[in-house]
Amino acid sequence: MLAGEEPKNQFYLELLVELVEEFRNYARHSGQVFASTHSSDFLNGAQLDEIYWLVKERGFATIRRAAGSGLLKNLCAEGDLPGALWKQGLFDGVGL
Repeated sequence: MLAGEEPKNQFYLELLVELVEEFRNYARHSGQVFASTHSSDFLNGAQLDEIYWLVKERGFATIRRAAGSGLLKNLCAEGDLPGALWKQGLFDGVGL
């Protein structure tokens, strides 16, 4: 397993999309990858089926899947990037 926290703090912003691709390649060949971030630039390199987030409700955390959202799927199919949708507050349960 490979884990990284806030990769935007260690890389130039223009390299974050390439970092996501490196993580994806690692996951395909070597195992699981977990990266926590608030970076919309990092999310722009990810596919919806790779994006999960936690929402705290009444003292309990629940996991949400971007690929499970019809709205996010439709907007990405039309060309929107996940990071732009994150910045717009369209990830359910995420307050900006």
